[in-house]
Amino acid sequence: MKASYQKIQANQGGFMLLEVLISIIILAFGLLGLAGLQLKVQSSETESYQRAQAILLTQEMANMLSANRTNAASYVTSTPLGTGDGEPSSCSALTGVQLDQCTWSKQLKGASEVNAGTNVGAMTNAVGCIESLGGSPSVYRVTVAWQGTTQLSAPALACGQNLFGNDGYRRAISSLITIASLTAP
Repeated sequence: MKASYQKIQANQGGFMLLEVLISIIILAFGLLGLAGLQLKVQSSETESYQRAQAILLTQEMANMLSANRTNAASYVTSTPLGTGDGEPSSCSALTGVQLDQCTWSKQLKGASEVNAGTNVGAMTNAVGCIESLGGSPSVYRVTVAWQGTTQLSAPALACGQNLFGNDGYRRAISSLITIASLTAP
């Protein structure tokens, strides 16, 4: 009786080791899934931050344009402002529309927040466009485009098109501003 008990116990010892090994494999797959989820969450958080920044910068230019409504047509850009534009590094010598565009360009480049000499206060490769859509009263569209972290379908807005390689990485948000004429017809 004692010999058969020892035999059963020896056989069960192998099963216990196998159970531990299977548990470790299951745990490893669970941890890999958790790491993948963490990467997705971080990517979504970055996209959310960039969208919030774009909304603020779009509203900033809309406010500048509304405040200088008599010169609204001068704000229209033929090329995007922001990353890769020809705006000066200092806006101190500029006035009026040029000052507003230079300031907005610096904000698009992230100059509102600097870390170790690098601009980090905006979206990745941000650009901004101002278009006149015509009409009476005049309607303008302020658009901010930037490079996202994951590929999605390309936005219909033209601002920043073909600047980020595949257009699926381009994000864009816009705001329409109506400038009413304050003079009697």
